[in-house]
Amino acid sequence: MIGAQRGFTIVEMLVTVVLVSILASAAFPMAELAYQRDKEQELRRSLREIRVALDAYKQATDEGRVMRKADQSGYPPNLQVLQDGVPNAKDPDGAPIFFLRRVPRDPLAPKADGQPAAATWATRSYASSSVEPKEGDDVFDVYSRSAGSGINGIPYREW
Repeated sequence: MIGAQRGFTIVEMLVTVVLVSILASAAFPMAELAYQRDKEQELRRSLREIRVALDAYKQATDEGRVMRKADQSGYPPNLQVLQDGVPNAKDPDGAPIFFLRRVPRDPLAPKADGQPAAATWATRSYASSSVEPKEGDDVFDVYSRSAGSGINGIPYREW
């Protein structure tokens, strides 16, 4: 046989395309779920890091290492203070105490150019209730500004 051609028939190619599309339709939802799970783990990690720093600041205030006025709660006035540091009242040289190396960005916040990481979080004052958190003179807690809900069904604002 001279000139016998070898190759795929149109039916074989269609079967291959159908099989690949079935595999892709199963893989995309799994990839989206994995991406959301990664974002949620990052959110948990960031919230824990900031909350530990807030508690450390409060403890330093209670121990007298951070100066405060009598009418203040002992929590930092803003999140940036945790990164910038405050003078140590018990150190004769006044060396600063740092509570965070950097304020983590809310992983669910939209990427805005030039917006500081501390501005991506919503804050709750010590004077406000947990049901209706409001900003105030200090930062008692932080939460995500995202309106979405987690895989577990709990809104991100309540984490």
